[in-house]
Amino acid sequence: MAVALTTPAEHLPAMLEVLSELARVPSFPEQEVRTERERSLGQFANDVDDPSLLADRALIRTGWSGHPYGHDVTGTRASVVRFERQDLVDFHAAHFGPRPAQLFVVGAVDPDAVGRQIEDAFGPWAGGPRSGVEVPPPQGVARGGTVVVVDRPEQTQSQVRLAGPAYRRGAPVQFAAQVVNVTLGAGFTSRLVREVRVKRGLSYGVGSAFDTLRAGGLFSVSSFTKVETTRQLLSVMRQEVDRMRERGPTQAEVEKAQRYLAGLFPLRTETNESLAAVLADMALYDLGDDWLDRYQDRVRAVTRAEAREAAARYCFADPPLTVVVGPAERLRPQLEKFGPVEVLSPDDVL
Repeated sequence: MAVALTTPAEHLPAMLEVLSELARVPSFPEQEVRTERERSLGQFANDVDDPSLLADRALIRTGWSGHPYGHDVTGTRASVVRFERQDLVDFHAAHFGPRPAQLFVVGAVDPDAVGRQIEDAFGPWAGGPRSGVEVPPPQGVARGGTVVVVDRPEQTQSQVRLAGPAYRRGAPVQFAAQVVNVTLGAGFTSRLVREVRVKRGLSYGVGSAFDTLRAGGLFSVSSFTKVETTRQLLSVMRQEVDRMRERGPTQAEVEKAQRYLAGLFPLRTETNESLAAVLADMALYDLGDDWLDRYQDRVRAVTRAEAREAAARYCFADPPLTVVVGPAERLRPQLEKFGPVEVLSPDDVL
């Protein structure tokens, strides 16, 4: 969890006091708790009509089933309805404190002066937990090889997701895996875009991504299509992932992906806000103090053999979990070839 602010440098001392109050002694006014609870419940009502969001929630819920990462921090309708102010007070007491917290300041400021200002603002902070939360390592992706359908009978399009286990953020393999991902589905000239959109016209958009966290991650492929072409889309998506797993990227694709990743990285640190976010990630995920300085060199150092090894390990070495949102009655006959089908309602994921 993060609390952040952006302010003109001359107002930093006063705003550090505000930040300190938010972190140390939040008041949680009862009326604001009620307002936020009603707002969240209203958002759930809107989410029922967002098939892409339903697919993403179903993927996280099913893929991380039984693990803390399977808990969507927006909650569910059932949990939000019974949420009270005391829950906030208890959560703050259990998880906020000076020992696990870290503070990052980026801007036109004098480090010595900022150090004194931080001491003035946060010096009285005491109590709280002795350390941060320890997340247990996941045991792969739950329900791999199965098909989950979130039933939306009125839909004319299907939202489609495939997912399998990935690495923790900061793992040495991540540079090779990023090269693989750019080649497979993270760019407009990727293999998935070429095969799904350009050659077959099955979907306007398709992509792949690594979602990596402290204890592990997911590799996923996402797209959408007409209900009647859902099986064809899934077949093409899986075929391309299989081809990447078996052969890896070509040398030309490795070099192209390296140029893309190395060229894009400086854009992530163009502003004070984005640089502060990167610094926070470096600390939170133990990326090392040289992460910024060595990122481009590490990307350029990836060999084709390393990329092939990453592809073989993370491009669905085991049958993936499949999630589809759409009319279950029309989808089931198309999906049974990919694994046992389980049908959920939107209420099951919201």
